[in-house]
Amino acid sequence: MRKIVLVAAIAGAALSLAACSESTEDAAGETVDNAMADVEANADAMGDAAAEVADDVGAAASDAVEGAEEAADAATAEGEAE
Repeated sequence: MRKIVLVAAIAGAALSLAACSESTEDAAGETVDNAMADVEANADAMGDAAAEVADDVGAAASDAVEGAEEAADAATAEGEAE
């Protein structure tokens, strides 16, 4: 009788662990999916921010070139006036 009860308890424990394991796998899969969505969203945001920074740097470089050209023109005009 003891052996039958022991075998039944072991079988019940094994089935319980199997059920917990399946729900744990499902939760882990959902966590991975959510993490992937977060990574994708952050990558998109970083790409957008990088594009904005590149535009700002391009505009600043253009302004610097224009300023240098104006300074060169002013220096040339000043040199010709002398």
